[in-house]
Amino acid sequence: MKYLARRFAHAALLMLAISVFSFALLQCTPGNYFQTMRLDPRVSAQTVAALQSQFGMHQSFLMRYIRWMLSMTHGNMGYSFSYDVPVAVLLQTRARNTLLLTVSATLLAWALAIPLGIWSAASKGRWNDRLCGFGISTVLAIPDLVLFLILLVFAVRTGLFPAGGMLSPGFGSLDFWGRTKDIAFHLTLPAAGLALTMLPVLVRHIRSAMLDALQSPFIRAARAHGIPRTRLLLRYAFPAASNPLISLFGFSIATMLSGSAILEVIMSWPGLGPLMVQAILSRDVYVVAGIVMLGSCFLVVGNLIADILLLVSDPRIRVDENNEAAL
Repeated sequence: MKYLARRFAHAALLMLAISVFSFALLQCTPGNYFQTMRLDPRVSAQTVAALQSQFGMHQSFLMRYIRWMLSMTHGNMGYSFSYDVPVAVLLQTRARNTLLLTVSATLLAWALAIPLGIWSAASKGRWNDRLCGFGISTVLAIPDLVLFLILLVFAVRTGLFPAGGMLSPGFGSLDFWGRTKDIAFHLTLPAAGLALTMLPVLVRHIRSAMLDALQSPFIRAARAHGIPRTRLLLRYAFPAASNPLISLFGFSIATMLSGSAILEVIMSWPGLGPLMVQAILSRDVYVVAGIVMLGSCFLVVGNLIADILLLVSDPRIRVDENNEAAL
């Protein structure tokens, strides 16, 4: 409990620091939403001044920040200038779509990376290890933007997958299973593309961790006792190599979130990415700040899950915590 309490305290301080720096950067950017409104001859100067007063744009930075944080405690996350609704209303559906994409891509990437990394480590120096390394290096050399464009062109030319969007035109008339299949059909190509961006890094780290575990003395002793190769890899070597991989889990979530923003724009996935671009172009600062805070929250939660998994999987952490508590 002390270990978890310390991790939650670190997460809370990190989120507070992110809120201060992100809000400060957005407030320091030149121009704002209401300066753009002044260019419209249909909007009078009195209307612009009234809107600025309504949203507290004439207040000091500290007062605007306190006002924004109070709206966060009420679940509003500020107010959107462009859509004239609380930011939380805008982010609710978009965040669910982004989570669906990133979670699916993360599960797919790890499901492919674990067997590939174990297979490559067990075949070190052989032709299949070299073939796997060549394929991973090829995927790693392709920029994410180019990879997403290739997938988009593939979908348009072949017609095997939807070229964009999340739902088909007749989605409302489908039953539950029909809707599930339709969403899964639209999700397949974006999730595969996002998983490919993280797959090379995961395979290399899993291979490296497995090689270190296979060279440890207890694995050599187990091999000398005649334990079958498959059981040796999965029952002994892989659990020993799991600690750095669990730590890598939080990093993979951050990579997926950053990559999903580009992919959502290219493949018209209705997530946080397109909304972020629109908010930046229109200088809707509270929407941008809300998306930054929500993405940071996803990242912090992912790292907390990794810390909890480390606590469960590694007895040394529990022993160290108990010894520290005793002292």
